[in-house]
Amino acid sequence: MASLERHQQIIDIVHQKGYESVSSLCKALKVSAVTIRKDLKLLEKAGKLYRTHGGASNTNPFTTDRPVNEKEMMQTAEKKSIGKKAATYITADDSIIIASGTTMLALAREIQPQQKLIVITSALQVASELVKHNNVDIMQLGGIVRQSSSSVVGSYAEEILKDFFCTKLYLGVDGIDFEFGITTSNSMEAQLNKSMISVVQRVIVLADHTKFGKRGFSRICGLHDIDEIITDKGISPATVDQCQKLGIKITIAE
Repeated sequence: MASLERHQQIIDIVHQKGYESVSSLCKALKVSAVTIRKDLKLLEKAGKLYRTHGGASNTNPFTTDRPVNEKEMMQTAEKKSIGKKAATYITADDSIIIASGTTMLALAREIQPQQKLIVITSALQVASELVKHNNVDIMQLGGIVRQSSSSVVGSYAEEILKDFFCTKLYLGVDGIDFEFGITTSNSMEAQLNKSMISVVQRVIVLADHTKFGKRGFSRICGLHDIDEIITDKGISPATVDQCQKLGIKITIAE
């Protein structure tokens, strides 16, 4: 097979699936990993795709920190459906942690507790939304306020968490990479998220389909540390298949 023909096949595969690994491309095109890596380097230089650790993506896999008011305008319908589905998981007399992020705010707007609910949160806007309910007890974590996310981070918030244990953590992320794990764009937020994970029974990641195949600056945890991902129907069948092969429970909100 001529190199130009192989390059076009690589582009077609990656654009169709959104992401493909080097090993899968080797099998599909019957060439060595060395050849595929050289091809990917050339194709990235030509602006045809993005190289990732162990493969290639048709979208930029690296995320940047954006202001919360800008994020709130993105994938609004998807976030609403994810938040609505996540809210159905809350039970009577539940105690939960809600991390920061615009999908977490979408969740807070969908919570209509019929009985007592305890919420620990790092997100100022989440607390502001839930304070409207008389039967919700809110513990607002303290610490350094990140203006870009309208949430708190730091050792003070991490220390407070050591005194509690909750049933669920609802976690927002900037990226989900099948090899690198769950990530966010801020290292202090990643550290706080790790502390949250250590004090809950169940970790539920809320992420719209655009977060898959992306990497933020700071790693929160591996995929084996989470129990479920709630996403939207924009997720590709190939991504769902990849999740299932890794034993990750995927729930698609309608």
